[in-house]
Formats: sequence, structure tokens, C-alpha cells
Amino acid sequence: MADTITRRRAICIMAATAGLPLIPFVGPALAAADPVVWRGQALGAPATLILNHPDRAKAEALVRRVVAEVERLESIFSLYRDDSSLRELNRVGALAAPPPELVTLLERCDEFWAASGRKFDPTVQPLWVLFARHFATRGADPRGPSRQEIDAVASLVSFDAVKFNRDRVVFSRPGMALTFNGIAQGFVTDRIVDLLRQEGITSSLVNLGESRAIGARADGTPWRIGLSETEDGATIDEMAALVDKAVSTSSPFGFHFDPALHFSHLIDPRLGSIEPLYRRLSVIAPDAVTADALSTAFTLTALSQVRSFVQASSDISVDLMTIQGEHMRLGPAS
Repeated sequence: MADTITRRRAICIMAATAGLPLIPFVGPALAAADPVVWRGQALGAPATLILNHPDRAKAEALVRRVVAEVERLESIFSLYRDDSSLRELNRVGALAAPPPELVTLLERCDEFWAASGRKFDPTVQPLWVLFARHFATRGADPRGPSRQEIDAVASLVSFDAVKFNRDRVVFSRPGMALTFNGIAQGFVTDRIVDLLRQEGITSSLVNLGESRAIGARADGTPWRIGLSETEDGATIDEMAALVDKAVSTSSPFGFHFDPALHFSHLIDPRLGSIEPLYRRLSVIAPDAVTADALSTAFTLTALSQVRSFVQASSDISVDLMTIQGEHMRLGPAS
């Protein structure tokens, strides 16, 4: 296995208890290690889970727990599953007795919405739908939706119009919708890390779209994550070294609505699609949900504001490439 893991090339969880390697082929002294390996689908992508544990039966049970937990959380947060809690909320505009995890995630969204000056806003989904429908139409104006169309839909975008508590979630305006695509992968990653730690895992890298490390690698060195502006990691422009931290990367080159590549998935909740500020922006944070949400928000934020935010934080760092190709590292070393 290569020493460097690139973002989102594959969903993969590697974990081991103390004294055991993460993979079986690390040397003759550890040749007896026989990890449990699971391969399947998770979060809509091919997934692999490698778990090394002295008790194989316990290892197999833990693998089943991890797979079941990812599936359960996906059934809450997915925009693409008809039976998910999020799809039901978006269809009806309200959700009674919401799953506790959905309410917890909404609380975190509220936190990041305020901290980012409203740049992080999961109610941006109607704008996403507007751009998707516009460019799916034959003969669509390559300049995108009209300003009038954008302004009309933008009136549905404001997280303070989502009212929620442990009993109910309600949209204040008809036509609103949520997306958790800028935070849910981080939330799921953190849940799996908590589960592994509870079961005595001391060395792990959890990559569920965002990467979070438990401890260091088996040899004591940090996990090395390749940072790339493309999701397949074909070209790595920088490295992040992680020990008990998480990293998340956002880039306008991950998805475009139009063939001319002028309109990316990074949509300002107030302005609609905007000219990109960064080729790639990566956030290193103590947990994956923070890294995920801030990487989403910072891609829409002027460099001076990103720098001010990082300077006020003792545990957040940012590694970015400006749209002109200038590399910068802000904040403490990872």
C-alpha cells in the first residue's frame, strides 16, 4: 500500500488495536497478522474496511457495526435515497420526531452558519436545483439562470428560516430545501471514529470522503494525506500530516453544471454561483465535521477573512492554492 492516501480516491477505513499492524504485509515479523477485510458500497461509492484485532470474532462483529452505522446514517442524511429523513423533510417541509442525529447535525450547521458569516448555509439546495435544471434544458443560456431567477430562488435560502428542536423540524417558507453535502461526510466520519475508539482501536485512518486519523501510523509516523484539486487525486500539490486530526478539501473543479466549466457546485447562498477564489482549499481541524463545514465555507470567503478566522483559532489550519496558483499555509502546522 502506498504511503500517501489521496482524497476521495476510494472510501477506506484501516484500523488496528495496539501492537498490531494496519495491513498484513508489513514485514515477516508481523506475517501472522490476519485482518478482517470487508469490501462493498458505502455512501454511494466502493468501500473497503481493513481491521486488525487479536480476536477475529470481535473484529468481524466490529466490521458489521461500522458498516451498519454508515448505512443507518446515510438513511438519515442522503439526498439521493428516496427513503431518507432528509428527502422526506424536503418533500413535506416538516419532519415530526426527527432522528436525534439530524437534530444534532442541524445544531452544528447553525454553529457554522453563524461562524462563517452565513457563507455555510445548507438551505442552498434550491439554488443547486435551479442551476441543475437550467443547464439540463436543451438550448440553455450558457450565461446561466437570469438574475431575476436567481434572486427569486435565493429568497428561499437562509438557515434562520429552519426551525427545529428534538420534536420537530419545520421550514418557515414553502419551497425551501436542505442539503448536507457540505457537512454530512464529516459527521459520519466522526461517528465511525468514535465507534472505533470505543472498541479499543488505537491506530486508524477513516476516509469517508473526509479523512480523520486516530493516533499515528503503526510505525509512529503521521498519516500522510495528499491534497489535490481533483477528487481522483491524479495530481497531488501538497501533503498534510495527521495525528489525531482531520482534513477536508473543497475545490471548484470537483463538479460543474455546464460544459464550459463556468458554473461549479460551490454556490454562494446569497449570490448564486460565483467566480472561484481558490483552486483548492483544505482545512485541518480536530474533527472531520469542522474540517468539512469550514472547507465548504472558506471556498466562498475572501482570503483576508479566512486568515482572520484562522488567526483567531488555535487548532485550525488551512492549506490552499489561489486561483492564480499561489500556495499558502495559514495557521499552526498540522
